[in-house]
Amino acid sequence: MNAIPSNTVIFAVLLIALAIAVVVWLAVQRQRSARLRRRFGPEYDVTLAEFRSRAKAEAELLKREQRVARLTIVPLTPADAVRFTQAWSALQSRFIDSPKGVVVEADHLVRELMVKRGYPVGDFEHMAADVSVDHPTVVATYRAAQAIANRDARGEASTEELRKAVIHYRTLFDELLGVGPDEVPAVPPRVPAHS
Repeated sequence: MNAIPSNTVIFAVLLIALAIAVVVWLAVQRQRSARLRRRFGPEYDVTLAEFRSRAKAEAELLKREQRVARLTIVPLTPADAVRFTQAWSALQSRFIDSPKGVVVEADHLVRELMVKRGYPVGDFEHMAADVSVDHPTVVATYRAAQAIANRDARGEASTEELRKAVIHYRTLFDELLGVGPDEVPAVPPRVPAHS
C-alpha cells in the first residue's frame, strides 16, 4: 500500500476547510440579506436600485442601523402627542385657503416631530435614511411628499399634488406620532380644479 504524501493530505484538508469557510460565509451573507430585506421592506429595493450593488446597498443599510442605534429615540409624552395632533388639525383646516403654505407647514411640523422623537434633522436624504430604519414602510411617502414640495417651490405643483403631499406627510406624521390603525386620519379636501 502506498502512503499518501503528507503534503497532499495537508493540501486536501486545507481545500476542504476553505470550501467549508466559503459555504459558511455564503450562508451568513444570505441570512444577513434576508434579515435586511425583512427589516427594510421596500426600502431595501430602493437602496439596491440606488447603489446598483447588493454589497454596497447592504453596507449602507447596516450603516443606517448603526447610526440610528446610537440615537435616543423616545416616545412622545401624552401632552406632546396632543399638541402635535392639534397642530396637524389646525394645519389641515387651512388647506383650502392656502394649499402651498400648508405643504410647507406640514414639512416643518414633521421635522419638528422628528426632532422631538430624537431624530437628528439635517439634509432630507439623511433624515429619510434615518427614518427608514424604524419606519421603512412609510419612508417612500416621505420622499414623495418632499418631491412634491420641491416641485411646489419651483412653482410646478398642482393643487391636487399639494393635497397628495399633505396626505403623504400625514402618513409619516401618524407613524412618528404613534396613531393606532383604528384612527383614520382626515384627508385634506379636494380643491376645485380652477384653483
